[in-house]
Amino acid sequence: VQLQASGGGLVQAGGSLRLSCAASGLTFGNYGMAWFRQAPGKEREFVAAISWVGDGTRYADSVKGRFTISRANAKNTVYLQMNSLKPEDTALYYCAAGLRRGVDRWRSPVDYWGQGTQVTVSS
Repeated sequence: VQLQASGGGLVQAGGSLRLSCAASGLTFGNYGMAWFRQAPGKEREFVAAISWVGDGTRYADSVKGRFTISRANAKNTVYLQMNSLKPEDTALYYCAAGLRRGVDRWRSPVDYWGQGTQVTVSS
C-alpha cells in the first residue's frame, strides 16, 4: 500500500494550495481518508477527514471555512483545498487511510500513512 501526497509548497499568507494524496495497493472506496499536519516542535494534529462512503466530512476548528476535503474514487485520490492560508498553517501535511472509517474515529490508530508534503506560508 502506498499513499503519495503532493501539492505542497511555499505560498504567501492569504494564498491557496491544493494537496493531493494518491492511493495504490488498496481498495480505495473501502477507506475513510484524512489529513493531518505536524509543525516543527509540535505534535501531529488532525486537520480534516472524509468518510469511506463519502457522505460526511469533519474539520479541525482551526481550518473550518478555509479548507475543504474531497475524494475522487475513480482516481483513488483524496484532496485538500486550502484557502486563505495563514503562517500558522505551516507544517508537514500527511494523508492517512482507515478501513471503513467515518469522520469521528481518527484518534484511533490509522491503517496507513502517507509521506508528508511540506506547506510553508510566509507572512
